[in-house]
Amino acid sequence: MKSGFIGIIGRPNVGKSTLLNAILGEKISITTDKPQTTRNSIRGIYTHMAENKGEEDVQMIFIDTPGIHKPKNKLGSYMTGMAVNTFKEVEVIILIVDDELSAGTGDKYILDLLQGVETPKILVINKIDKLEPEKYRRIYEEYSAMGIFHAIYGASAIDGKNVDVIMKEIEGLLEEGPMYFPEDMVTDHPERFIVSEIIREKALLYLEKEVPHGIAIEIESYKEENRITKIGAVIYCEKKSHKGIIIGKEGKKLKGIGKSSRMEIEALLGTKVFLELWVKIKENWRDSDFALSNFGYDNKE
Repeated sequence: MKSGFIGIIGRPNVGKSTLLNAILGEKISITTDKPQTTRNSIRGIYTHMAENKGEEDVQMIFIDTPGIHKPKNKLGSYMTGMAVNTFKEVEVIILIVDDELSAGTGDKYILDLLQGVETPKILVINKIDKLEPEKYRRIYEEYSAMGIFHAIYGASAIDGKNVDVIMKEIEGLLEEGPMYFPEDMVTDHPERFIVSEIIREKALLYLEKEVPHGIAIEIESYKEENRITKIGAVIYCEKKSHKGIIIGKEGKKLKGIGKSSRMEIEALLGTKVFLELWVKIKENWRDSDFALSNFGYDNKE
C-alpha cells in the first residue's frame, strides 16, 4: 500500500483542524474561531482500502500542528517547536493560508522556517468561499512565484470543497510503505485526551478575550461503569479573577461548559456520561516547565 505522514501547518486560525476533520469525516481536532486552539500535534489517520482494480490501498497519517507564531511564553515556544519538528517527520507538508503575504508577518515567518526544507510542500488557500476572485488570484500568484510548492489549491475546508482533489495530490507524492495503524482507527490519541480537548473547546467557546488561552484541562478521574462513564475534570486558570469568570454568575457559565461538553462526550463514547467540573488556579502555568510537562506539553523529544 501507499502510506506516509503529512504535516498540516499554518498561522493560528487558518483552518488546519477544520481541514483535518473534513478529511477524516469525523471530528478529532477541536475548532473554534479563536486562534491557537490546537496545542498538541493531533494525529488523524485516513485509510482507504481499494475496492476497484487500478486503485491502491492508502493510509495517510495527518499531523495537525499548533498554529505557528512568534512565541510570547514557554507554552508558545512549545507549540511552535511542535510544529517545526513536524517538518522533519513527514513525507508531505501542507501549508494553509487564507490571506496575502502583505496582511501580516505570520506567513513570512513560516516561509522563513520552511527555507531549506526539501519535503514536498502543497499550498492550500483556504476559505475560498469568503475570498473575492481577484484576491484569490493575487494570493495564488505571489505564492506561485516563490517556486517552492509542488502544487497550489484553493479550498473551503468547512464545506469540504476540493478536499478530495488535495487528497489525490498527496497520494501521488506517497511511496509504498507499511500500514501503520489498523484500518478502523482514526486517531492514536486515547479517549481521555479527546475528552479533555472537548472540555477545552467548550470553554473556549463560552469564554472571552485572554482567559481561554490561560486554561488547561486535567482529567482527574475516568471510570467506565455499566452503561455510564463517570468523569471528573479540573479547569486550571492563571488568575483568581479568571476563576470567577469561568464559573460565572450563580455558576451558569461552568454549567454551560459542562452541559455542552457532556453532550459531545456522550456522542463520542456512545454511553451516558456523568461529568463533574472544578475550577482551580495555577498562577503563570504557561511559563512553568513543571506545569507544562504536567499538562502534557513536553517538547523534550
